[in-house]
Amino acid sequence: MASGSAKRYAQAVVELAREKGSFDVWQRDLGSLRAVVSDADARSFLENPSVKASDKNQVVDSVLADAQPEARNLAHMLIERRRTGIIQDLADLFDEAVLAENGIALVDVTTAEPLDEAGQELVRDHLGRLLGKRIELRLREDPDIIGGFVARAGDQVIDGSVVNQLRRLRARLAAA
Repeated sequence: MASGSAKRYAQAVVELAREKGSFDVWQRDLGSLRAVVSDADARSFLENPSVKASDKNQVVDSVLADAQPEARNLAHMLIERRRTGIIQDLADLFDEAVLAENGIALVDVTTAEPLDEAGQELVRDHLGRLLGKRIELRLREDPDIIGGFVARAGDQVIDGSVVNQLRRLRARLAAA
């Protein structure tokens, strides 16, 4: 779950992108930042308190050489405030906001086994009817759910897993 500060920074970037109509540019720039912090050595360097902020800024500036000035300024601010650890969450939250701006809901779907394309399309259609939006799936696997799926869209959960059905059946039998 994303931190409160990641949410606040992401919201500020979303508002700026909306004002300037630059969602695609911000996605590219935040994607570059995400790539930097995905590398363990780079992340360690950026989060190391003994490395000067100016040295960190030089490295980030070289990676973001083609980025808009606002993205470099954001990176500098995160470095100076020692918040580079939120970059991944910030970028993820921004991506979700871009989808929402386009009327698309990002739904985390957990299944017991991998879904093929036809299965993904069935789940996408079912969730689209339930939520009244176009759906983009983020798929995960968890054999503990036995079968069916669990979908999470924001704070809404749709649990159609076999393990949940068995749990409800057990509760009904115990109550009888």
